[in-house]
Amino acid sequence: MKKIRCAIYTRKSSEEGLDQEFNSLHAQREACAAYIASQKHEGWVALPEHYDDGGISGGTLERAGLKKLLEHVDEGLVDQIVVYKIDRLTRSLADFAKLVDRLDAADASFVSVTQSFNTATSMGRLTLNVLLSFAQFEREVTAERIRDKIAASKKRGLWMGGTIPLGYEPDGRTLKIVPEEAETVRTLYDLYLKHRSILAVVDHANRLRLRGKVKLRKQKKANMWPDENRSDATTPSTNPDAYSVPFERAALHYLLTNPVYAGRIRHKETIHEGQHPPIIDPDVWVRVQEHMKESAGRKRGEGKDGSIISPLAGTLVDETGDKFTPSHASKKGKRYRYYVSNRLHNTAGKDGSNRKTGGWRLPAKALEDQIAKATLSHLRNRLPVDLLINPAADALSKIGNHLDLLDAQSRTKGPNSILSCIEKGTVRPGAIEISLNPEAIADTIEISEDELNPDGLVLRLPFQFRKRGVETKLTIGSDTSKPADTNLIRSIAKAHQYYSAIKNGQTFEEIAESENLSKRRIMQVIDLAFLAPDIVKLIVQGDQPDGLTAKWLGINPLPSDWQAQRSRPSRWCNFPDGLRS
Repeated sequence: MKKIRCAIYTRKSSEEGLDQEFNSLHAQREACAAYIASQKHEGWVALPEHYDDGGISGGTLERAGLKKLLEHVDEGLVDQIVVYKIDRLTRSLADFAKLVDRLDAADASFVSVTQSFNTATSMGRLTLNVLLSFAQFEREVTAERIRDKIAASKKRGLWMGGTIPLGYEPDGRTLKIVPEEAETVRTLYDLYLKHRSILAVVDHANRLRLRGKVKLRKQKKANMWPDENRSDATTPSTNPDAYSVPFERAALHYLLTNPVYAGRIRHKETIHEGQHPPIIDPDVWVRVQEHMKESAGRKRGEGKDGSIISPLAGTLVDETGDKFTPSHASKKGKRYRYYVSNRLHNTAGKDGSNRKTGGWRLPAKALEDQIAKATLSHLRNRLPVDLLINPAADALSKIGNHLDLLDAQSRTKGPNSILSCIEKGTVRPGAIEISLNPEAIADTIEISEDELNPDGLVLRLPFQFRKRGVETKLTIGSDTSKPADTNLIRSIAKAHQYYSAIKNGQTFEEIAESENLSKRRIMQVIDLAFLAPDIVKLIVQGDQPDGLTAKWLGINPLPSDWQAQRSRPSRWCNFPDGLRS
């Protein structure tokens, strides 16, 4: 009897009750395990691996547990997915179609414990589509009700949750003032009215050792520069798990433009009178907004006609706090742009290096392109996680469309539209930190600024800059700038085409004749149809090891076992490294 490996998938939309000893995820898993046990005579076996997603909507496929499950399906480790109800897997018809295609490609299927239908028949698929249509309708109606309730509550001046503003703490559906924090807020507003410059206020606030809201340390994550590990973070003596960090430009901008400090509540573009007490006099808050608009003049780096020549001018500093200044050089009639540490302008040698001062001279085009790419990637990755304070499924879809449009604009017109969203960048050896402007991001993706989570507007990425003779290479994040091997991808596609023809009854001779190739060549290429899916994915992304080419694969015989392909047996003595799973 064939063994059918069954993976149990569970999901709960809200986090409510997840901390209980026995919650909804446990109940779903028990029901699925019992159903699998009842099918033991059919060869069903429950896999021990847990695939759980707690507190995540079914309107998105960006779920850690589901991603891990689908990866195991692609690798051939799962034959059947078992769920309590079909809407635990997805509530979107479009996403369901993608899942079905992916399962079909891996020769896998799924079963709902409480809903009996057979997706192998047209009637079964119709039943499933009807169920999913109602699930999607229910999700959309619920989202509309929540949006309407939030709008009505904010119109009454109620605080509807989210990031707690500095100077306040929750008090039911309103806020009450925290006196010590409120003094910090008033000081920051006074400093801005004095300096009329956010950067000047940041410097002054840091000299006064003003700090943001106290947070509790989270579980350690593999994350570059977590806030709680920063050298300038302070720990209140009363609680060793609490910490606070100095103000940065993005956080200060958010604080100075937040109407909550004037006793108001913002909903999208409308500001309502709130039921909480103000920290700042409303007239003072209005004056600050007017000064901020007045100070938003023409940016550095703009040409006389308004075209932006150096879009990062005025936003980048190095590890010493020294600003980067746009510079250029001309050679054989061609203009080369750079961003140069200010201190190098008067001291740099002919080649732009200066070991004494240790400044930077970075190629502008490469820096702009890679920062824009990293910023767009960051927004896409954080969107389903924590870019928004209260994410809704339809909002995520709408913002995703705006990001697609932004990506298209950057490809056709250059990266300026993305780079205009950057408020500050700090370059240091091995890493770069980028703070995004909340107002610019909100305008770009067409949402209200108060819907953005400030914690999602900071990027911290690996950064490498290498000089080898006259050649330089700049890399931000994990981008290796390695193009995909189109010849290899084309060969793999041909291999699958030939394999499909063989399954449909054609012979090697017939395929060779139609392709005007030898039978030996057809047999050589068709082996590529049996590459492990994760290896094919690396090839399509251009991330395969150097040396893994169509020519190499044509010469070296492939084992049929996927694990053997990944583990590089000793007889493949010249196989490139990097395919181990």
